[in-house]
Amino acid sequence: MPLIVKLLVQRIALGLLLLFLVSILIFAGTIILPGDVAQSILGQSATPEALANLRRDLGLNDPPVTRYLNWLGGLLRGDLGTALTSGQDIATAIGKRLGNTMFLAFWAAFISVPLAILLGLVAVRYRERWPDKIISAVTLASISVPEFLIAYVAIFVVSVRLRWAPSVTTIHDSMSLGEKLHTISLPVAVLTLVVLAHMMRMTRAAILNVMQSAYVETAELKGLRMFNIIWKHAFPNAVAPIVNVVMLNMAYLVVGVVVIEVVFTYPGMGQYLVDHVSKRDIPVVQACGLIFAAVYIGLNMIADIVSIIANPRLRHPK
Repeated sequence: MPLIVKLLVQRIALGLLLLFLVSILIFAGTIILPGDVAQSILGQSATPEALANLRRDLGLNDPPVTRYLNWLGGLLRGDLGTALTSGQDIATAIGKRLGNTMFLAFWAAFISVPLAILLGLVAVRYRERWPDKIISAVTLASISVPEFLIAYVAIFVVSVRLRWAPSVTTIHDSMSLGEKLHTISLPVAVLTLVVLAHMMRMTRAAILNVMQSAYVETAELKGLRMFNIIWKHAFPNAVAPIVNVVMLNMAYLVVGVVVIEVVFTYPGMGQYLVDHVSKRDIPVVQACGLIFAAVYIGLNMIADIVSIIANPRLRHPK
């Protein structure tokens, strides 16, 4: 088996194993949460007999191993279970919410990724000069400020004072694409600020590392323009670390969007998860946690695969 194929198979197998281990942690973490699910559903006035019957119907009296195997078997069949508080099919409810989260994450990535790469290239082109210093200062400041604080400041300034965008970002199918984009403009801007800084700084660092190579010095001696050297010679050889950091931030956009969705009351996975954590709806929490974990692990696995494929020493072994 060629080395590159072997490495790809290993990465995929490792990702699946990690997802299996995470499923165990998620299940174990939810069953040790304090409180009684049956009590949460029936209320404080429920009789002991009613509570006992509901616990039996929900399988809460079964051993944890049996409950986990039943849950895992349902997952393998594509059955995420039923919400305890509403009786709704979890897969149906999550499908809509996940689509909303991906819609928000897509537009944040659509803006932040090209902008981060462009700012990284500009910072390298004018390194140690005022454009580089301004870009570095602004991005460092955005990294240092918590995202919820940026969100609340943006709501106060843009929504309350200037009235340019709504502070409550509720979207529905009857809205046009333009109406949806206007509605989510503020959370997209906040998410862009949050992830832009890290991607830009890593792009700058990766390209500066490549700029020290001998072939870059040769290109400089030939009299090529600096930006052409950076774009045509340095950037292609810095793709692997840049892809890694981009994928990590894409994973954050999907997984770490919970805070932004709660602040802006956005109908996505994060808001759905928080609502059902407060209700102690264990099947919903487990399903949401596993989907978030699968997205995060999957994007990291894609980053590893791209890094392997982009490595010329692995593609063309001697």
